[in-house]
Amino acid sequence: MPSIHPTAIISDTAQLAPDVTVGPHTLIDGPAVIGPGCTIGANAWIAGRVTMGTNNHIGHGAVVGSDPQSLTFDPATETGVVLGNRNTLREYVTIHRATAPGTDTILGDNNFLMTGVHLAHDVRLGNSNILANNALLAGHIQVGNNVFIGGSAVCHQFLHVGDLAMIAGNAPISKDVPPYCMATREDTVAGLNIVGLRRAGLNLEQRTELKRLYRILFQRPGTLAEAIAEASKTTWSQHAAKLLAAVTNPSKRGVLSH
Repeated sequence: MPSIHPTAIISDTAQLAPDVTVGPHTLIDGPAVIGPGCTIGANAWIAGRVTMGTNNHIGHGAVVGSDPQSLTFDPATETGVVLGNRNTLREYVTIHRATAPGTDTILGDNNFLMTGVHLAHDVRLGNSNILANNALLAGHIQVGNNVFIGGSAVCHQFLHVGDLAMIAGNAPISKDVPPYCMATREDTVAGLNIVGLRRAGLNLEQRTELKRLYRILFQRPGTLAEAIAEASKTTWSQHAAKLLAAVTNPSKRGVLSH
């Protein structure tokens, strides 16, 4: 049977795997499905239609699945939150459920959300991302894989953050952060995430090609449209092609500038 502290309150509609641990004064409210190996700390609130995979750790005071902070949202709307496997949510992380009927706010696998991180409604977070203390993501943001978002960074709704991108602490970001790039200050791209590229196994040739494309897109004179036209004359390999595609087809927020 799950290890449930006597002061915890578990809804009759919740489904807990046999080895789940639930700490004191925690509330699992509604039809949550908690997979094997999950640990839910003290004073947490798992609200409504929350589905967790295996070996997730939910820290003290975290709130997962509560209503979105939208003045037009109808609380009767059936939405939820989905967590994959091996995610760590530290103290006081908040994740809100989605807004459109039948949809979910989604986290993939192996994400590490430090103290006070907030994911608003309809966020899509990929795999192996690190969000430092008090990073705030507004609604409908899409984040790729192996991204680092610094402490107290603030990201505007609807933007995209590409694979292996890095956002500096305290940065206010309101436009897309392309894959492999670093963002700093207000909507400023500050170069490639070279350390992250090395750690991800990109070789010297691949990194050199990305540097060449980066210079065309962000450091040449003229407009971004002119830079894209220039870059499109070259056939790029996999990683550089992903960077060019992200800049060519951004979200409605547009792309960071140099």
